Amino acid sequence: MNLIDDRAKEISRANSMLEVASWASYRYATYNHSAVTRIVEAAAKRGEALARELAEAAVEETGFGVVEHKVIKNLGCSRELLDRYTGFDFATPVVDPHSKTVSIPKPAGVVLGITPSTNPVATVYAKALMALMARCSIIISPHPFAKKVCARAAHELNAAAIEAGAPDGVIQVVEEPSIPLIEHLMKSDKVDLIVATGGSEVVRSAYSSSNPAYGVGPGNVPVVVDASANLKDAARRIVDSKSFDNSILCTNESVLIVERRVAEKLKAELARAGAHLCSETESEALRDLLFPRGQFDTRFVGKDARSIAKAASIRVPPSVRILAAEFGAVFPEEPLCHEKLCPVLGLVVADDFDDAIAKAKAVLRVTGAGHSAALHSSDGDNIATFGAALPVLRVSLNVGNSLGSSGFETNLPPTMTIGTGFPGRSSLGENLRPDHLVHYTTIALNRDPAEVLPDRSHLDRNDMPNGPVPAYPLEGVARPSGMDMRPSVAVPRPGASDPGEVTLRAQIRQLVLEELTEMMKG
Repeated sequence: MNLIDDRAKEISRANSMLEVASWASYRYATYNHSAVTRIVEAAAKRGEALARELAEAAVEETGFGVVEHKVIKNLGCSRELLDRYTGFDFATPVVDPHSKTVSIPKPAGVVLGITPSTNPVATVYAKALMALMARCSIIISPHPFAKKVCARAAHELNAAAIEAGAPDGVIQVVEEPSIPLIEHLMKSDKVDLIVATGGSEVVRSAYSSSNPAYGVGPGNVPVVVDASANLKDAARRIVDSKSFDNSILCTNESVLIVERRVAEKLKAELARAGAHLCSETESEALRDLLFPRGQFDTRFVGKDARSIAKAASIRVPPSVRILAAEFGAVFPEEPLCHEKLCPVLGLVVADDFDDAIAKAKAVLRVTGAGHSAALHSSDGDNIATFGAALPVLRVSLNVGNSLGSSGFETNLPPTMTIGTGFPGRSSLGENLRPDHLVHYTTIALNRDPAEVLPDRSHLDRNDMPNGPVPAYPLEGVARPSGMDMRPSVAVPRPGASDPGEVTLRAQIRQLVLEELTEMMKG
């Protein structure tokens, strides 16, 4: 088969997925909060039950990270994510009698979720569950290095959702990723939103697709320890965070900056917590190993500290969890100033706190603007100054940044997608949440006191299926367009057992849609 035939086949495969996703998103957008809650709970519990099995499969397939730590992330993006948003309602209209407005939630529709090889299962879980919470359908496009485990995760969540009453195909996955297929998905006008988590090239492709997109910039987290910090706690938290899942999260600490007057004490505490403080010769060996041609060698992504030390001919004891390599100045040509998705931590000493801030800002100029930073301090003035000075959108205080900025050890929204906002050239300035996949139509009443909102008892007109909805009709229900959106099969609401009543309601709904269509044409 020639290249033209191959491309045509891939585009056909993409179009088939898009048709199913469009149908599912249209059907799912009519569900009410109770139905959505039932579906999300079922999918989250399935993910929770498979957290360890899929963590093991992810490490086996990719060779990245630590099983136990991936279990923590998988649970965080299933059970903990469910608990975090219990009680949140992204389906019911919101009435504000004071402002005399009614806000009607409108799901994004079809979401294309691009997931990385570094955090494959957790990212699939997080994006799929948030899409379900927002009443969207989602197509998962995994990194080729993690396609098997991502496909398994997506299929399991989809099956659980369908068993709970979701439309067939509400979660789909690209089982064999290819450039033509992914390009077609990205550029298709049947995709309503792209949520891209991955390398800079993937994010740029998402933003250049002509479709709405949330992309996130790279991390390169500076962590500052000032003279007021509890040095023992700071050292332990930094080592725990930098070694977590072999430093594969983009929120891991990249460069440690410490005030000179406490530098030696902190180094001693770091060593006690499991860090190996590299000599000048050892630091040079790490530069040569990790950045052979000025670029980070991806062979060492997610590898443990001992294997990296062995590859660099550095002798370390079995207890070592991270390698700390000290250097003098922060500038782009210094490899240790760049993001390192492995347990190697750059270390630089600052003259005072002002110098520490200057060095942290210099790290972020290398890369990582908008992402996150960490501070260990008990000085209120320093904390306020640090937060105001750095061009980041989240600062973790007295906590490891790996799980701090991602929301698992702080009260930030738990996520695998870290928005970098204006500084990082991202349209998303927060941790991704379900409500980022919803917009609201606002009905605003005349401010005249004589005008009052009418009875609101029938505002929630969403349908809630009794039992599983029909599977996607293989002969095809084309994607609805414009106002011509009507279900192919009537689904009765609970209590509406009279077929005549169901038919009448459907006819009235259709008449309203046709009237609105004519109004829009005029």
